[in-house]
Amino acid sequence: MKKLSEFIWPLIGLAAVVVSGYFLYQELKTTSIDAIGQAILAIPPHRILLAALSTLVAYAALAWYDRIALLHLGVRHISWLFVSLCSFTTYALSHNIGASVFSGALVRYRAYTAKGLTAAQVAVLVALCSFTFFLGTVLLGGFCLVYDPELLTRLDGKLPGFLTDPKTALVVGAGMLGFVALYVAGSVLKLRPLHIRKFKLEYPRPGIMLRQLAAAPLELLGAAGIIYFALPDAMNPGFIPVLAIFLASFSVALASHAPGGLGVFEIVFITAMNIADAAQKDAIIAAVIVFRIFYFWLPALVSIVVVVVFERARLASAIGTAAHPRPPASVPESPVRVPGLDPHELERELKQKAL
Repeated sequence: MKKLSEFIWPLIGLAAVVVSGYFLYQELKTTSIDAIGQAILAIPPHRILLAALSTLVAYAALAWYDRIALLHLGVRHISWLFVSLCSFTTYALSHNIGASVFSGALVRYRAYTAKGLTAAQVAVLVALCSFTFFLGTVLLGGFCLVYDPELLTRLDGKLPGFLTDPKTALVVGAGMLGFVALYVAGSVLKLRPLHIRKFKLEYPRPGIMLRQLAAAPLELLGAAGIIYFALPDAMNPGFIPVLAIFLASFSVALASHAPGGLGVFEIVFITAMNIADAAQKDAIIAAVIVFRIFYFWLPALVSIVVVVVFERARLASAIGTAAHPRPPASVPESPVRVPGLDPHELERELKQKAL
């Protein structure tokens, strides 16, 4: 019997696509495809190259997520190349499919169990990668709001007044940075786990924590850089506003459970840019399309090839093992737990999904 949540979240994602698609249509119904195509072609080649390099930075940092989690588990025998390919495939597929915790978990389960990790260890790895991303979002989001509290005024008239007040932005930003500071202090001082209802915050070693605070912002800066470089200079508000709008759009898209945040990311980003001129709106849409091409669609195509090659190699290995049986390699079970998520629950989800 499947859990009710397995039906609810896909329905929520579908509803988010439909609703955001409607608002996106209302926003773009006066825009022509030809105008958007011309706006894309108008992006200078060197800025397209910079957007491509930003994509490489983002996916390299995502590979670092996995490496950090493996170090947390005490696993050091897996090569950087394997980790990079696994991470790239995981995020390329989960970014497009949605529900990244579980869709990403299945890819990692297939890959890392082939290297001797147990289901519990893969569950810990998935949880730590998810928390690393969350930590980076909170850190950069808090920094943006404290650095420029006027950012939320872009949404005047679209959100209640108290939410767009600079004082509110300053308080929220300070609270976000305070959360990160608490995490840092807990790691350095080796504090006991913090319990907030069902949420359990456990602190990793300082070396792991510092790597998290470097990798997560680097990935988000790279991803935001794709859109930043695709925007024309005439209407580019600067990197900090673009970063803040990107973080808000990407977070809402993830929370919506829409596949790939389709429609949700676009409508939030276009609305927050607060542009009324039709030509400038075409340029924003062009930048968003470039972002989707580099961060979503091209990696997804490459990842499919990687999956096919990997599964073919596993099949060949299985045939060879059947012909010449040998005892399986094993990796010691790690007792380490992960911030905010129960690895045993994720392990059960992994096994159910794999079946």
